[in-house]
Parts: sequence; structure tokens; C-alpha cells
Amino acid sequence: MFDFDHSLSQLSGVTVLCIGDLMLDDFVYGDVARISPEAPAPVIAVKRSEMVIGGAGNVARNIASLGAQCIFIGLVGEDDAGRTLKAALAAEPRIEASLVVDGSRPTTRKVRFVSEHYATHMLRADWEEARPADAKAEKALLEHVLAALPRVDAVVLSDYAKGVLTKDLIRQVIEATSAAGKPVIVDPKGKDYSIYRGATLVTPNRKELSEAVHRDVWSDADVAAAAIDLRSSLQCEAVLVTRSDEGMTLVERDADPVHVPSYAVKISDVSGAGDTVVAVLSAMLALRADFESAMRAANAAAAVVVGKRGTATVSINELRHRILPAATLAAEEKILFDWSELDARLAAWRKQGLRIGFTNGCFDILHPGHVRMLAQARAACDRLVLGLNSDESVSRLKGPERPVQNVQSRAEVLAALEAIDLVVVFEEDTPRDLIAKIRPRVLIKGADYTREQVVGHEIVEADGGEVVLVGLVPGHSTTDIVKRSRSTAKN
Repeated sequence: MFDFDHSLSQLSGVTVLCIGDLMLDDFVYGDVARISPEAPAPVIAVKRSEMVIGGAGNVARNIASLGAQCIFIGLVGEDDAGRTLKAALAAEPRIEASLVVDGSRPTTRKVRFVSEHYATHMLRADWEEARPADAKAEKALLEHVLAALPRVDAVVLSDYAKGVLTKDLIRQVIEATSAAGKPVIVDPKGKDYSIYRGATLVTPNRKELSEAVHRDVWSDADVAAAAIDLRSSLQCEAVLVTRSDEGMTLVERDADPVHVPSYAVKISDVSGAGDTVVAVLSAMLALRADFESAMRAANAAAAVVVGKRGTATVSINELRHRILPAATLAAEEKILFDWSELDARLAAWRKQGLRIGFTNGCFDILHPGHVRMLAQARAACDRLVLGLNSDESVSRLKGPERPVQNVQSRAEVLAALEAIDLVVVFEEDTPRDLIAKIRPRVLIKGADYTREQVVGHEIVEADGGEVVLVGLVPGHSTTDIVKRSRSTAKN
């Protein structure tokens, strides 16, 4: 199970290769207060403008903003927009850009006119020539890719159908990356998805999925069925469908489809949100995260960037706080001794469609094994509830000299962890009654248990939930720590 808390800090050690259609995004902001006397068109009084790296370049920016290194390969024209992009990429310390110059075509540029007051797009003007790169440019792009491949942990193809990712280039990149044993993630475009066959992960939106399978997809079942068909036809490991405000759906080989809802956020601008999603997916897979964990991280990142104006990026701290929102709460807000408050907390999460997880224990002396296990447990769900044995319960289970710390102290220490969303104290010897009340979708325990040994497994499974066993860190035991400390005290 992927450990978000530990692994996000490791992003600075990974490198992602990004290949795709580079663009210059130009945002012109102003106010509209009148209609032109020359034609029935609004007049925008320009207040400011902003030029940013767009298209596949925005994928590279997002990879870099997460703290990872990015090698970017793209194509520009011999013009002012191309020179602007070269300078902008050179100013990014975590991006190493190799740009092929083709003087026969313009650099793709998009100018968006945006109402400053209402944060709405009024008009977009495009400068582009969407045709496949010629043989000379294609050869130069491939040479850059093959030279960079040994230095990277993952490859992402960001296809905007402007000509960089030709059929031959896509095929050769996928084959070379697969032969190197590295994941290749594709943000696709067009109707012929056969060109992406053999990729690790393909990420269409719902409209693109519909076009790829040549049928309408509306419901969760439609999306899942279409994604299963697409995954099979492309012989890829997984398909992830982005569904705007309806969240995301993941289909993996030999696994049931998984759907996650979108976060409830105020949307300011959706420009570039797809770039952020594919950037986070590629960074997570570079860390060897599982597909579901990568999807959850990407879903959280999308919620951050749609709340920003323009072509935006997400930072590692923003991603951490979105994935682990309990980190922003005071410890006392996360502790419940009175179960009467539990229903309201759970109802709010369920209304958002969040996957509730549960684990439990005495946690008498918190040690690294506990912390790692809880971080892995949190990765298996959207919200993690921890059932904590009361002092009387611990004494019955561990003996009259335990617990070492009282329940208030234990609860406060646990509530301080980012991985924990709620600590609920129970008096019984087992958490069966608490599990029956919470009815979590996933029940998590350490791998020293079997599924049948996990208390409450039959309750959760009867509701269609699952039991997840997470790995333990060897050499850590509260009982051993207590014995050693008491032995030392006697000596």
C-alpha cells in the first residue's frame, strides 16, 4: 500500500520525461462595461496580461512544482512566441528543455480574454498549424528522447494533436520505454487510440473515451464498461477516465473499476487542469505508486488548480494538505469520546462520496511501525477513522500495568498525525460495535493478521466493503519497548 505521508517527500529524487505539444498561453484580463459602437461585441478594458508555458509545457511545470525533475522535449517555430517559451523554460530550475526548432511552422499560441470581475473566458484566439512534424523534426525529437530515457523514472506523452507526437514517434517511444521497464503515461487526443497500444496508463476524459469506443458513455456503469473495452484493445495496464465534476474512474487489469468523486470546491478556471492530473499521475508512478493511489493524488491536485486562475500548477504542500486535510485541524477537533457526534461526521463525508476507512488498536507507545502502518492505511481510503481502546480496555487486554499512557494522551498523539482524520475511543475489548456503527468501506489491519482474524471483517464485507492488510515495519513492538524500559529501570 502506498504511503503518501512518506513518499511525497521523495518526489525530489525522481525525474520524469515529458514529450508533447508546447504552447504559449497568453491571458488578457480586464473589465467589460460596454458594447462596441462598431459591432455588437463587448469591449474589454485591459488591466493586465500574463504569458505562461502551456500545453505539454504545463505538464512539465506541474511536475517541477511538485519538486520532481522534468526533462521536456518539444517543438517550436522560429518566432517571438518560440523565443519567449525558450526563455521561460530556461528560467525553470527543475526543467531541462530540449526544443527542436522548425522554421516552417508557427509556435502554437493561445490568447484568452478573461473578465477580471466575473473570472469568465470571453474569447480565445489561436495561432497554430496542426500538422505532423516533418521527418527531420521527428528524427531530432526521437534522438532527444532516446538520449534522455536512461536518466528518467517515467515518461509522459502529452498529446494535443498539434503534430509533435506523430504515430511513428509514439510507437517508438512506447516501445523503448517499455523495454527499459519504465511506465509511460499518455494524455491522449484524437479518435484513433490504437497508436497508444502498449502504454502503461491512458487518461482520456469522458468525451474522448466516448469517441474512442464509438458509443455514448454517461453513467458510472457506461464509463467503466467503455474503459474496460479500451484497456483491453490497447493492451495497457490501466485506463483512468477524468469526468470533470463527477470525479475519476480507474480500470486496471484483473481488478474491479474504482470511482472517486471530485472534491467540493469553488471552480475559478479549468484551464490546464488535465495537465496537472497527468503530471501528478506520472510523478506518482515514477515513485512506483499503485494506480489507485496515483489517481487519488491526481484527483486532489485537480481540486487545487481549478480554484486558481489561468494555467496553474500545484505545489507539494498544497497537494499534501488536500490529500491529508486533517493536517490542518487542531488535534482536539479530531477526537471523539462521545459516539453521538459520530453520525454527523460520517454523514458529511458520505454526502461527498468519500471512501471511509477504519483501523484500530491500543497505540500505548507510538513508534515508527505504527506511523508507517497508519500512513499506508490512509492511502487506502479518503478518510481514516481510528478506533482507540479505552484505558480499561487496554488493561483487560494487556494486563494491569498497562496502558503506560492514559487514553487522552494516546488520543492526542494520534490525532496529531496527518494520516488520521478522526480518533474514536471505545470501551469494549474489540471494535466490533464501533465498526457496525461506522460501516466503513475498507477495514485496515497489519499484515500479521489474516483476513479471517480481523474483527468485523464480515460486517464490512457484507456491505460490499473490503479488508486491506498493510505491511509492518520489523523490529518495532510496544510490548518489547515497555519490557526494555522496565528492565533498564530495574538495573
